[in-house]
Amino acid sequence: MKNRWLIALSAVGIHISIGSVYAWSNFTTPLKTMFGWNDQEVAWTFSIAILFLGLAAAFLGHFVEKHGPKKAGLLAAVFFGVGLLGSGLAVQLESRYLLYLFYGVLGGIGLGVGYIAPVSTLVKWFPDRRGLATGLAIMGFGFSAAIASPVMDYLISNYGVATTFYTLGTVYFVIMLLSSLYLEKPPEGWSPEGFKEKVAAGKAKAPLELSQLTANEAVKTRRFWYLWIMLFINVTCGIAVLAVAKPLAQEAIGISMAAAAALVGAIGIFNGLGRIGWASASDYIGRPNTYTIFFVLQIFIFFLLPHTSVQWLFVLMLIIVYTCYGGGFASIPAYIGDMFGTKQLGAIHGYILTAWAAAGLAGPQFAAFIKDTTGSYAGSLTFFGALFIVALLASLLIRIDIKQLKTKQESA
Repeated sequence: MKNRWLIALSAVGIHISIGSVYAWSNFTTPLKTMFGWNDQEVAWTFSIAILFLGLAAAFLGHFVEKHGPKKAGLLAAVFFGVGLLGSGLAVQLESRYLLYLFYGVLGGIGLGVGYIAPVSTLVKWFPDRRGLATGLAIMGFGFSAAIASPVMDYLISNYGVATTFYTLGTVYFVIMLLSSLYLEKPPEGWSPEGFKEKVAAGKAKAPLELSQLTANEAVKTRRFWYLWIMLFINVTCGIAVLAVAKPLAQEAIGISMAAAAALVGAIGIFNGLGRIGWASASDYIGRPNTYTIFFVLQIFIFFLLPHTSVQWLFVLMLIIVYTCYGGGFASIPAYIGDMFGTKQLGAIHGYILTAWAAAGLAGPQFAAFIKDTTGSYAGSLTFFGALFIVALLASLLIRIDIKQLKTKQESA
């Protein structure tokens, strides 16, 4: 029997590797300087990677369920490793389109498979602490940029962009390979030692599983689309603020560019902390309450942000947004387990992550459009505040489905 905490550590290993995609901005200036590419041409690499992350998660979720986390993790390691190694070749050949292919398409596929493979497995290993387990892995994804960014900066400065891609591709492939080899589903009907006895004695809660559906059955339910809308809005608004946080801080509270950059880096840590914090809290207060709290907090924040000039208050509100952004990602797998069971959790998670792919395109583009049209970010923040009202409504409507499913379970 494998140690479930080492399974969790393996999941963190995979997520720390693929989460380095969030440090892509380290390559922006060097690529522009070397080849004369503009910001948009370089940024397309990241956008394509996030798009294929969502597509791969959706289309290969069934592969994860059919072949298990080990093979899925190894597939992710190959795609992500080849994507980075090929990016080094693309830089040497000075080919932007090869970079789009290797980093964007192949790397993006590795991202998508690598993201869902360990998460669905962790939910099965931790029936007693679903939120904590998934929060741990997805926290690794959130913190990865903080770890990778200085390493990338050092390698680029001393050895060049191509060598950096070759080095990262090799190191991440090895980490993902070793992590994947330890991944495994628990035996059918397995539970932690003494857990069933604690549940029987009323000292622990049995894992909430309101149904056991396949992915294709799940997408036909209202509650699937409630979850999709909630994640889409949370990510759209959060990623838009992430994309413009530096100029937004300069515009709102009048700090220097250097101070704004330092501020964004510092509060970015709360993206990772929010993943483990909110996901762990959801084990105690419930997933429905967790998401309702996300949206209530952010409705107030997004309406107030454009009118806030007090520095400490502005920073505090950005911190809360960052924690809710990360917490939304980390809590969704456990919410899926509650709503649809663990039968095909990986595949359902993959379908829901299409919300991330859509949000990655919609959020920053809309914020930039409002800025170009009005000369300020204030309009987009107010619009996002209104969107959170829609998300709040979805978080309340899903409770009707939950109540109906509980009633059905009790009468069965």
